[in-house]
Amino acid sequence: MFKKILITMVASMFITGGASAAIKTEHVEYSADGTVMEGYVAYDDATAAPRPGILIVHDWMGPGPFTQAKAEQLAKEGYVAFAVDVYGKGVRPANSDEAGKLAGKYKADRALLRSHMRAAYDALLAMKQVDKSKIVVMGYCFGGTAALELARSGVPLVGTATFHGGLSNPAPQDAKNIHGRVLTMHGADDPFVPPAEVQAYKDEMKTAGVNMTFIAYPGAVHAFAIPTAGNDNSKGAAYNEAADKASWAEFEKFLKEVF
Repeated sequence: MFKKILITMVASMFITGGASAAIKTEHVEYSADGTVMEGYVAYDDATAAPRPGILIVHDWMGPGPFTQAKAEQLAKEGYVAFAVDVYGKGVRPANSDEAGKLAGKYKADRALLRSHMRAAYDALLAMKQVDKSKIVVMGYCFGGTAALELARSGVPLVGTATFHGGLSNPAPQDAKNIHGRVLTMHGADDPFVPPAEVQAYKDEMKTAGVNMTFIAYPGAVHAFAIPTAGNDNSKGAAYNEAADKASWAEFEKFLKEVF
């Protein structure tokens, strides 16, 4: 169903402390449905032992420095972290209007979204550094929707985490396909993911018997973990330092538990 993965790498290294420990970063090309994507993987090159893998899914602006930095941060903690590319190599929105159209395309075609996410999952599993039995997917905003769709497709994940992600699901019965635990971190005042959508999501997870933890951060709106989102809650999307730090701490705890 999915295209054969083609991986090409452009590598760089930087020292993270100690005489031998180094984080290796590589751009990774892979493909699905005739589309070539370009992800970014980071891992500690000091050990050859397989280790847990984490897929990091970008917000609607596409992959970039934010998700790359998250990959490097998680690599320092001993994981193989792969910042995925849902849109395709070189497809990067220039503004929110373009981002909305791109994200909307995939939200309207969940089969296509799952296909591109599955390609990223397969690319991660093809890396010799990865323990294939220990994979987590996490995402921000649009990336939260993408992470959930990968989980709903039934791949054998040990965990799924969303940061202010979209929670809608045109096929709620697919929640029964989810493997592992789910951590949902939500802005309590998020106008883009309204209470009705939140309740439908909770009902979907409960009906399917999914082990899902839902945390709502008071005073936080959409994009609360994105530093470039500004600080004006009236716009519906804004950075919230307290929610950002609290949610990341919760995610780190989640990783230790599922791995």
